[in-house]
Amino acid sequence: MIIARLNGGLGNQMFQYANGKAKALELDTQLLLDISEFETYRLHQGFELNKIFVGPFGIADSEQIKTLKGSPLHGKMLKLASKISKLFLKKSFIQEPHFQYWYGIESIADNSYLSGYWQSEKYFQNFQDQIAADFRFAIPLQGMNEVLATTIQEDGQTSISLHIRRGDYVANPKTQAYHGVCSLDYYQKAIAYLTGRMEKVHFFIFSDDPEWVKQNLAMTHPHTFVSHNTGENSYNDMRLMSLCQHHIIANSSFSWWGAWLNQSASKIVIAPKKWFATDINTQDLLPSQWVTL
Repeated sequence: MIIARLNGGLGNQMFQYANGKAKALELDTQLLLDISEFETYRLHQGFELNKIFVGPFGIADSEQIKTLKGSPLHGKMLKLASKISKLFLKKSFIQEPHFQYWYGIESIADNSYLSGYWQSEKYFQNFQDQIAADFRFAIPLQGMNEVLATTIQEDGQTSISLHIRRGDYVANPKTQAYHGVCSLDYYQKAIAYLTGRMEKVHFFIFSDDPEWVKQNLAMTHPHTFVSHNTGENSYNDMRLMSLCQHHIIANSSFSWWGAWLNQSASKIVIAPKKWFATDINTQDLLPSQWVTL
């Protein structure tokens, strides 16, 4: 049995699940999810995977968690405890030690509890087909999203998703200091990169602050703003992104997955070279074929 600790928004949950599922497949064992932190987590939409995707998202019970984790701590306190003392943690508790790919994951045995963000395709690259299958959307497209999906996939045009994340990246000073936001210069360079290589482009612009984008992003190419998916329906933006042929992503795991879920071998994905405002090693965050600007 592998237990994966889940926390954060949808993109984070997908990375955590993908890492755990890959280890479970490698070891021919069961994957269960620890979602206990969502009992007090108030950001984003809570635990979402089982509401959105078709995968087998089995939930670990308290006894199973206790058996492999050995501590009732959560969040920052859990990470701190893993650094300063192992007294309350089982040997089966595995804490991701740093942001870049951790080679120690390759020697993890069955009956392990995995805690971390695991934000690299390297953790699940040997099982990409299975991960993509689990992340198929469960609910049929409806209403405006169905219309947009048809527009995105129209013949005779090149559809490009462009994601600008502001929201908590701007409103929360601590979040802004840690994450930062992508500059308008980054987006203009990305637009120029793609439009210089393809014809009849149509940009589909996704943002949690569309009015700011309309006022500040000088867009001269055909484009459509997608801003109606909010709250528990926000995941549909990721779904629509994945239907586009090419992608300009923000420094956000949400649009990272929107681009990754497009399984076309011919896609071009533009990503920001500097992902965080702080100095964090992100060498393994982006697939090698993606373009950084």
